[in-house]
Order: sequence, then structure tokens, then C-alpha cells
Amino acid sequence: MTPAVAKPGDAVTVHAADVDCNPRYGQDARIYVSVTDSAGHTVVNTTAAMNDAGGFSYRFDVPLAAAPGEASVEAHPFGVDWCDDTGTNNRVRHAEGFSRASCAARTRPLTITS
Repeated sequence: MTPAVAKPGDAVTVHAADVDCNPRYGQDARIYVSVTDSAGHTVVNTTAAMNDAGGFSYRFDVPLAAAPGEASVEAHPFGVDWCDDTGTNNRVRHAEGFSRASCAARTRPLTITS
């Protein structure tokens, strides 16, 4: 994520390089991105394009209403089953009832200044 410090109205880019484990997310893959400000309000809540190998780049402007302080930025693949920490792709077609289990959410701090 760049930059790590921004003020309301500034542009921030969240990005990830392709992975080499061949996740095969598909041609319509999406990444979920959320930003929670220091007051606990979700100020960004969206999805963006992600490639088959997990690479993506998403740019957003820090909302004017975002509270100053340390915000949390989270990004994870959208609409897929979660890993089981073995490194194995455990996605199952047409299965219901799957939820995030042992994978920790990947977050990065964003300092919002006034």
C-alpha cells in the first residue's frame, strides 16, 4: 500500500503482485478492499478487478469524513472459499456453508492525518 500516511482527499493505492502457487482465481476474479478508520467506521467497502494469479492494483481517495489516526486497510480475494493454512487450494465448487476459518485477515495500517 502506498503511501502509508495520507490526509482526506489523498490517493492511496493497494496492490499485490501475482503469486507463484497458481491459485487460478479465474478471469472474473475480484478483490475485496475495506478501510476502517480510527473511529471504527468502514469508510471504503468495495471490490475491484484481480487477475487469475491474484495480482491487483486498486486506487482510492481517502474519504473526507475519515477520522484522523490509524486506519486499517484489508484486502482479500472476494467470493472464494478460504484457505486451510496448508498451502492447498481448497476451493470447492457449489459448496454451501463455508466460512473463513483459520486464515488471518491481512491488514495494513494507514495513518490518516488532518
